[in-house]
Amino acid sequence: MSLWLVAIGCLAIGVVVGVVFASHLKTSPSRVQELENQIRSLKESHGEYRDSVSDHFSMTAELVQHMTESYKEVYQHLASGAQDLCSTEVASKLLPTESDAVFEAAGLEEEAAGLIPPKDYAVKQSPDQIGALSEDFGIEKSKSVADEEIPIQPAK
Repeated sequence: MSLWLVAIGCLAIGVVVGVVFASHLKTSPSRVQELENQIRSLKESHGEYRDSVSDHFSMTAELVQHMTESYKEVYQHLASGAQDLCSTEVASKLLPTESDAVFEAAGLEEEAAGLIPPKDYAVKQSPDQIGALSEDFGIEKSKSVADEEIPIQPAK
């Protein structure tokens, strides 16, 4: 009988504690609405920021393109001025006359330097060398127990 009274008492205390705890955690509809508005505001702000970043980099790309074109025009002007004002020998050493000659020359120098793209494998030093993808690569063969000589000691 006392076991039942203890169980009912614990149940009653648990219900009271649960109700008090639930009342403290209970969120009001106004708080939920406030949080939803805050989330909506943050999403709009994030969208505006993304658009701003996109516009910034688009404008930067256009400005760099204009700068490159202006550089080519200045270079072409200098090249033609050098051709007109300097001797042919000096002018040819100073500036090429073609508009993209500087840019093409840089590309030709890279090609002439023998740049080789990286390989996705290791080159073997000799045909007999084990490749890096071999199952035995980097593993030293150890002697098995049968191959090892174990000294047999005489029984005493």
